[in-house]
Amino acid sequence: MRGLSQRPGRSLTFRSVAQFRLQGSKVLAVDMTGDAVKAKNGSMVAYEGDMTFKKMTGGGDGLRGMVTRRLTGEQMTVMEVKGHGTCYFADRASEINLVSLTGETLYVEASNLLCTEATLRTGTSFTGLRGASQGNGLFTTTVEGTGQAALLSDGTAIVLRVTPQTPLSVDPGAYIAHTGRLRQHFQSGVNFRTFLGEGSGEAFQIRFEGDGLVYVQPSERTTFGGDV
Repeated sequence: MRGLSQRPGRSLTFRSVAQFRLQGSKVLAVDMTGDAVKAKNGSMVAYEGDMTFKKMTGGGDGLRGMVTRRLTGEQMTVMEVKGHGTCYFADRASEINLVSLTGETLYVEASNLLCTEATLRTGTSFTGLRGASQGNGLFTTTVEGTGQAALLSDGTAIVLRVTPQTPLSVDPGAYIAHTGRLRQHFQSGVNFRTFLGEGSGEAFQIRFEGDGLVYVQPSERTTFGGDV
């Protein structure tokens, strides 16, 4: 049970845990009782109670995180919100999707990450050609631990299951995030028909294999692959 812990010979103790819930589909409400969350800088739209706001460096990972993100080009400006009451978050009327992590790693584009519990660890991971095809650089953001995260999407996102028997190919501009034990590689749909103007228009895809979940939005970003 989250929020409950016990040591041998000691009484039960409770750890306050921020509660994430949606107000409609475009506003995230977080109920806090002295705990904290990390949120996209400037995403607070209202709050009830007593809250403090503090800008964090390096995507919430301190000086080391700041140096890493500058070297990798993965930009994420984060603030810590702490207090008692309810804080409401939104970003440009984007749809919000809740993800519950139980020890696994979430791989997500920095621009799609709205809010996480403060106990979750964030970092960066190399993506190679996948990131380049999306126009987001060669690295992406990772979120690890146990807790909740809120993702942004342009339109209502869908969650697609990948199994060893059912691999998945995704347009780079529609990809948001993924979890699980997934291998990914970049595949090209460019052939002779493409140059004759008879192709599908989907020049590049990301192929996922293994076991996990992929989050996809119904709107495509402008990407290198989409321009070919």
